[in-house]
Amino acid sequence: MIFQRIESEGLAHWSYILGSGSTAAVVDPRRDFGVYVDIARRAGMRIEHVLETHRNEDYIIGSTALAAAAGARVWHADAELEYAYGNTAEDGQTWKVGDFEIEAIFTPGHTPGSMSYLVRDPDGNPWICFTGDALFAGDVGRTDLMGMDRAGDMAGMLYDSIFGRLLPLGDGVIACPAHGSGSVCGSGISERLWTTMGLEREHNPMLRYTERDAFINAAAVELERPPYFREMERLNLQGAPSAEPLPLPPALSPAEFEEAAEGAFVLDTRMELGFGSAHVPGAQSIWKGGLASFAGWILPYDRPILLVTEEEDPSDAVRILVRLGYDRFAGTLAGGMLSWHTSGRDSASIDTITVQQLCGKLDAGEDLQVLDVRSDGERESAGSIPDALNIHLTMLPERADEIPGDRLVLIFCGSGMRSMAAASWLARRGHDNLGVVLGGLSGWTSGSCRLEL
Repeated sequence: MIFQRIESEGLAHWSYILGSGSTAAVVDPRRDFGVYVDIARRAGMRIEHVLETHRNEDYIIGSTALAAAAGARVWHADAELEYAYGNTAEDGQTWKVGDFEIEAIFTPGHTPGSMSYLVRDPDGNPWICFTGDALFAGDVGRTDLMGMDRAGDMAGMLYDSIFGRLLPLGDGVIACPAHGSGSVCGSGISERLWTTMGLEREHNPMLRYTERDAFINAAAVELERPPYFREMERLNLQGAPSAEPLPLPPALSPAEFEEAAEGAFVLDTRMELGFGSAHVPGAQSIWKGGLASFAGWILPYDRPILLVTEEEDPSDAVRILVRLGYDRFAGTLAGGMLSWHTSGRDSASIDTITVQQLCGKLDAGEDLQVLDVRSDGERESAGSIPDALNIHLTMLPERADEIPGDRLVLIFCGSGMRSMAAASWLARRGHDNLGVVLGGLSGWTSGSCRLEL
């Protein structure tokens, strides 16, 4: 038999493959689906069932592409939605996977029609439950996606699903959620890589609210909603095309790149120091490790993307972007910024200073504005800078008019990477008196500007 979790970096998306005998099933597959086909092939199995726990919002699901490649059938949740593909899973429905049986369990709350899938061992005992976004390690699914006017009702459904259907399966049942720590689908997901119903009953802070009203009050909260969620919801109803093989962009000479940039969006995935020193004019900085978290807040879907990368092979960046539904790639800069410079083309830059230099400027009373793009939680735990303008990076498009244009703006985040993303976004909109602060609060030395804890 096989039982394996596949982790998609950045998105903290977890999918699973279960197989026995000659048959396998995949739960919540990602768009670049080759990994499941390879695992099944090596085990001498055929993927016959593709099961979705809910209509996903944060990544493109690969059900239709995997089913087409493997000859499998797709079973989706959220029956009230108008899917263009697959079949609707029903509460109590079962599937055979070799010696195992999988049973659908209706667990609404995160979405109105969410499903979990219980695996019974050959003796009929409950063994594994794929809980989707209903129950995570250390958290429960967000209930605000249908709007805050329905969050209370959704939280009530989630309470009934968890306390009435999932926890009664037994403390020893392995809980397999669709996300790990870092996902935008839960605000407090823990670092437990594997968990059980019993561990969650004992250690999950949200499950301490055993009274229904108390749980609803704690769960019916509004979290940040990335703008790309709407595009994911749309694509995950119609069924996205395959991302296997990856749509690798062509390598372009500096002249070809410059010509293509007139109608494209230039994305630079290098680290903040390289970008700050020199970049293609008009480029947006999002370092490669931050693409999954921030690309969906900043990148448009209606323009092709041109890439500037640290490596000659852009496949890592492309893989993350296609999982978010970005399919249109106009090209990548062959030879990187070195070729751009040796071709004699101008580049832009963004000034950087150390956190100690920022402290010196504040102590000297210089006329400047600190823009802190950390989250509320980071400021609460690590400390706030007095008189700073606090706008989380993800909220920059909505609150850009609050940023002064008549004085120096120094952008702070704790390392410089998010700050450079914010600075490049502002520079593309005409802000030309910007600087990025390198380093975090551990180097804070200001005597006149004491941190607020």
